[in-house]
Amino acid sequence: MHRVVVLLGSNVAKEHNLPAAVRLLAAGATVAAVSPVYETAPVGMEPAPHFFNAAVLLLTPLTAVELKDGLLSDVERALGRERTADRNAPRTIDLDIALYDDAIFDYIPADGRPRHVPEPDILRFPHCLQPVADLLPDLPHPETGEPLGRLAERLRRDYATAHGPTIWPRPDIHL
Repeated sequence: MHRVVVLLGSNVAKEHNLPAAVRLLAAGATVAAVSPVYETAPVGMEPAPHFFNAAVLLLTPLTAVELKDGLLSDVERALGRERTADRNAPRTIDLDIALYDDAIFDYIPADGRPRHVPEPDILRFPHCLQPVADLLPDLPHPETGEPLGRLAERLRRDYATAHGPTIWPRPDIHL
């Protein structure tokens, strides 16, 4: 079984879509853990509704391509995700592989857009890294070797200094 961390994001009917995505993921893989939910300001798409972001730790025998083209795509379709030319368009749900075991690799799913594991955005944006770090704070990042919890702490601080607050815990939202 592979240990895979999947990022979840929604800014359309997010109170419904994030919990629904976790339920649908659990129907196709073992959900070993779920992070807290964070409300986050949109990046590169303002003005737009705020997002809810979280992460789940899945146990699955699937390869990254099988997971992305199968279960993750199925969940996105079931929740009405429509992909457009605008990669920053509002979305009902977005599911991305953040970590796959401790591996480093590139893959190309059916949509033809190359992906990298670990997801590069976990080193760029607090809303991507923090939920992952909540699940596995002591896990070394596969490329940097630094524990995810320490990376998240530094990224949150540096990002807030440069951009102001952009991520808020939402303990009232349960997945």
